[in-house]
Amino acid sequence: MTASAPGPAYDIHPGNVTEKVIASFHMRSERESQLLAGLVTHLHAFAREHHVTHEEWAKAVGFLFRCGEISSEKRDEFMLLSDVLGLSSLVDMTDAPKGATEGSVLGPFYASDSPLLPIGADLRASPEDAPLLVRGVVRSTGGGGVPGASIDMWQTNVNGLYATQDDAVPDDALRCKMHCAPDGSFHFTTVLPGPYMVPDDGPVGELLRAGGRTAWRPAHFHFLLRADGHRPITTEIFIAGDPHLGSDAVFGVRKSLIVEPVTEDGQRVVELAFTLAPGDA
Repeated sequence: MTASAPGPAYDIHPGNVTEKVIASFHMRSERESQLLAGLVTHLHAFAREHHVTHEEWAKAVGFLFRCGEISSEKRDEFMLLSDVLGLSSLVDMTDAPKGATEGSVLGPFYASDSPLLPIGADLRASPEDAPLLVRGVVRSTGGGGVPGASIDMWQTNVNGLYATQDDAVPDDALRCKMHCAPDGSFHFTTVLPGPYMVPDDGPVGELLRAGGRTAWRPAHFHFLLRADGHRPITTEIFIAGDPHLGSDAVFGVRKSLIVEPVTEDGQRVVELAFTLAPGDA
């Protein structure tokens, strides 16, 4: 998308500044030009509509600066901001492949270095922790299991902490990468995750408190699913009966993603079924 910007470059006024900014960019693709032009247009329209003051603008820029300051390899405050504003969930839903498992938020605690473990692995931080068997399958929209499918799973411990947050447990606990069997099936032993509060000691926490909002998330598993010839899916699995299902701080709960653990031979079991749609990996 391009826009004309008549007059000399230095002749900037409220009536043409938006067009001047858009015309100053020369992006590599039409799609990039379209997105950037739309972003600039809506930002400027917001400032005009609400007559944003210099003090308000400076406060907003300072907020974003502090989001960058507190971010690290183990914490992404900008991702958290996208989550609590519902933007992450909106993109998940509007860009969802037809017929596939519903997506949900990646969250700020994804770590790409989870260990590659065999089917049947025990992910618990301690053998004394009450075991939960997670058993599942990755299918295609045609109904058959997806050969070569892989999962990437991470979760909190029963205390609501991810292993990367808790110095008391091994950093590689409660998360894994795993290649599914030829029929798309997988299983592993873990623990029932605990609910937790999103980090509220930074700028996003200030925003939640200012808005009178909760920082709690219901108990869940994160899954990132991949397979050649299929579109990847990032999603979450929630536990039925959790008191925070109706007030998730990041709007990630979907009815289809709630599961009820069952008991088999004295052990708690969660049964999962994921569906991938054809497309580019």
